[in-house]
Amino acid sequence: MENDTGKVFLVGAGPGDPDLLTIKALRLIEEADVIVYDRLVSDDVLRLVPAGVSKIFVGKAPGNHPASQACVNDMLVRLARKGHRVVRLKGGDPFVFGRGGEEALHLVRHAIPFEVVPGVTAAIACAAYAGIPLTHRGLAHSLRFVAGHCRDDMPLDLDWRGLADGNTTLVFYMALMNLGEVRNRLMSAGLPGSTPAALVESGTTQRQRAIGTTLDELVRSARNHRVTTPAVVIIGRVAALAAELAWFTPEKAPESELHRDGTTSYA
Repeated sequence: MENDTGKVFLVGAGPGDPDLLTIKALRLIEEADVIVYDRLVSDDVLRLVPAGVSKIFVGKAPGNHPASQACVNDMLVRLARKGHRVVRLKGGDPFVFGRGGEEALHLVRHAIPFEVVPGVTAAIACAAYAGIPLTHRGLAHSLRFVAGHCRDDMPLDLDWRGLADGNTTLVFYMALMNLGEVRNRLMSAGLPGSTPAALVESGTTQRQRAIGTTLDELVRSARNHRVTTPAVVIIGRVAALAAELAWFTPEKAPESELHRDGTTSYA
């Protein structure tokens, strides 16, 4: 068995709603010998794993990394060399802020066969479930996905002047710890504080909350509503369309109502 190399599948699990899995992702989950999964893979998706299949948790949270990326990389190689069919299950899409590229390079350098299975990334799914079209004629003709944190808690080294474009929608991943810096740097670069914004927590799941706000009120809104990870931050004129287009009401969460002043109340 040691000489019969298996294969690794880098699979996008989507943002949480299992109905958003691709058909290929579901098939691979059902056929896997081992599932190596992240913190952002939802419980609903994990329930699709057949009984008897090994599940290995390698999730990371801010300030808490029980399994380093190097350890995960080596684990995938080791499991494949034992002949296993390994599904490396990642929240969202493996190649969008998922470090899937690093894992793929490690597999290549160790001659391990692999495939990449795209998933619905959080920016697209959370915006859609919050009623926010990321592009819209007359409001936004371009879109940028931005990492909202850096290694070792360093300041965000971004092209703030380039980001502060009123015709562009910005979606920040992993930005809750740096919301103040995001707000201040964008406003200093010229983006008006009145620019619509939204915080979407646990998007596409029954715990989803979509909180409408503005750029200058972003930090206060996150604090007042006690927003926690996972969450994406959407900044741009399209965020205001949620007041008309919000369609998803989680069955187990309070119904939300977006008001004209940009706040959200939960009744």
